Amino acid sequence: MPYQDYVGRSETRRDRVDERLVEGLAATLSRPVPAGGLPPLWHWMLFQDWKPAEGLGPDGHPKRGGFLPPVHHLERRMWAGGRVTFRGELRGGDAVERTSTILKVSGKTGGSGELVFVTVRHTLAGPRGPVLEEEQDIVYRGAGGAAIKAADPAPDWPEASRATVMPDSVLLFRYSALTGNGHRIHYDFPYVTTVEGYPGLVVHGPLQATWLAQHALDMAGEGRRLARFTYRGQRPAIGGHALTLLGQWEGGQEAGRIRLETRDDSGATCQVAEAELV
Repeated sequence: MPYQDYVGRSETRRDRVDERLVEGLAATLSRPVPAGGLPPLWHWMLFQDWKPAEGLGPDGHPKRGGFLPPVHHLERRMWAGGRVTFRGELRGGDAVERTSTILKVSGKTGGSGELVFVTVRHTLAGPRGPVLEEEQDIVYRGAGGAAIKAADPAPDWPEASRATVMPDSVLLFRYSALTGNGHRIHYDFPYVTTVEGYPGLVVHGPLQATWLAQHALDMAGEGRRLARFTYRGQRPAIGGHALTLLGQWEGGQEAGRIRLETRDDSGATCQVAEAELV
């Protein structure tokens, strides 16, 4: 791989938990404004990377290069999944420091052609000490092949706890703005359908993970918190279609593990996740 020199590269950035962002995300997700610590995965509003127009690529992301490897020959960049370990909490107004390190760069050939995977580790610390440790998997792929393939409905989970969310275009736009995500697949209908080849706006993977993490907490009830959360995208979810959140205890409630999925209105799985609670 021509990008191995990037392995071990590290950077540190600082930010502050803006209470206006917190209020905006609460409104967008139809949740109450948190009185104490932020709900899990709301930290993805932080450390936004805003560039002037000349610093953007055709997909709305910042141009390739900088901290991440410049994978120029593969046009599509997506957030494939990740793993988060929670250590503490963040509150509105907190100063936050994040150290990011590139752990791994690897390539393979799949059904859609060449793929390049980059794994980045983030550690966050706030005024009360460590907040979380996170590994994010980023995948680069070419523009060839179908953007989304047909999938069969997943097997039913008869005992699952279910909730339904509607990722309409307004919600997707607001989440993009709150997280500083300029990727045009989430808000630019002509671009996503004619250039990227999706049938509609694409629902953010992090947004689905945030819904699933909250669904796990809603299942667990008062007095429990997330210790670890893992998630992985299976296929794109398309905006304007209801998503079902499913959660099922593994080994009983005392074991503290919940298996989770998002499923589209055809019953196909879009994202899988697992929550460990204490």
